[in-house]
Amino acid sequence: MPTFVALLRGVNVGKAKRVPMAKLRALLSGLGYTGVTTLLNSGNAVFRASGGTPAKHAKTIAAAISTQLKVEVPVVVKSASELAVILAENPVKTPADEHSRFLVAFVQDTEALSSLAAIESLIVPPEKFSVGKNAAYLFCPMGILKSKAWEALLGKVGKSATTRNWATALKLQAMANERDI
Repeated sequence: MPTFVALLRGVNVGKAKRVPMAKLRALLSGLGYTGVTTLLNSGNAVFRASGGTPAKHAKTIAAAISTQLKVEVPVVVKSASELAVILAENPVKTPADEHSRFLVAFVQDTEALSSLAAIESLIVPPEKFSVGKNAAYLFCPMGILKSKAWEALLGKVGKSATTRNWATALKLQAMANERDI
């Protein structure tokens, strides 16, 4: 059975869009997904499904969260193999102690990546930004809270994307790999 990673955008930040991870696990299990686990409290889940596409799973999960938890939240789902490709394509190499300042912007539909190109004009060295074939990558060595590019990813320009720092992305890949055996 294939393994998938679900990434919820903008949950559990402040008091808005609260999605407890126990409820997310129960919701996903109720949808028929198996081996459901979550990582951190920021809307990351790994699960197995007997069929379906990542896009279909994203729509199903978003609809269920809206109906059952009364929270409207964009959901991006990637298969374990898609996640592996996104991480392997990373053109921005960072030292391990900087992984919390290095972000991957995930989108459900890769056509949405073209809108992220506008962020390039906001980059202030030593920041680095790259739009790849399957994701975008932003390194903010001075801190993400000081980055105008990071602000843009949170706003209208990045509304179709959800970001995870590199350390979290690597943990999700490890979780997906152990289930995808």
